[in-house]
Amino acid sequence: MSWSSASNRRDLESRLRRIGSQEDAEIDIAQAALLLAALDRPQLGLERYYHHLSLLERDVADIAAKEGAETSLEQRVAVLNAVLVDRYGYQGDNETYDDLMNANLMRVIDRRRGLPVALGILYLHAARAQGWEIYGLNFPGRFLLRLDLGGQRLIIDPFNGGETRDAAALRSMLKAMAGSAAELKPEHTAPVETRDILLRLQNNIKLRLIQEERSGDALDVVESMLMIAPDRGELWREAGILHSHFDNMRAAIMAFEHYLELSGPEPGREEIAELLAQLRTQLN
Repeated sequence: MSWSSASNRRDLESRLRRIGSQEDAEIDIAQAALLLAALDRPQLGLERYYHHLSLLERDVADIAAKEGAETSLEQRVAVLNAVLVDRYGYQGDNETYDDLMNANLMRVIDRRRGLPVALGILYLHAARAQGWEIYGLNFPGRFLLRLDLGGQRLIIDPFNGGETRDAAALRSMLKAMAGSAAELKPEHTAPVETRDILLRLQNNIKLRLIQEERSGDALDVVESMLMIAPDRGELWREAGILHSHFDNMRAAIMAFEHYLELSGPEPGREEIAELLAQLRTQLN
């Protein structure tokens, strides 16, 4: 696989918008996550990060061939953990969990620490490079992975050393996060699209920035999300609200227009339509 370095922000944005036009199955999740990370560090080249991804691919392939992982689901999990956890030392960052570095894949590779979704992206990359069937899951509160083989499946927790989780463990995790009345449902272990995993990664950054009252930076993150998911109405709505907060009238109007074009009859739609009318009046 050949990689080219993103030299500046305009190039980064162009490449992310190309991803936004791709079908979900065509998206290289780790490459896309690195491009998103580079928006925050455009002065740095990406070559050494791409090289690291190639090492993950190579090392998983080498150990899988030696261990006969092609026929065993448990062996495949063991191989992934042998490379990501044992060889390269990746682990969840419990000490500074909310640090923005934990959601920037460049920083995660530098520090070998990260959020569940960031670590999960590295697992997805390494496994998909072997042609293995692996998915991110729609599990609430904690990003998990599902590795499938021949009708069997294992749930992997990338934040905790790649440990596997059975139904009892998943139920316990769910109740700890959602309350004792919460029950495990089939949708909790249903796959999510690659694009949604990338949006989940960026959403972690956006929420932390909003908590820190850094609305301008949060708007930048929402704009990056729109580059890879331009058909998501809720993102255009959020962008419009943030733009209006900064009196970016034309940008807010455009964002709200996109939202109304893409959204259906949902709560809050009429409020946005009224706000759009007010903005147009102010602009004229």
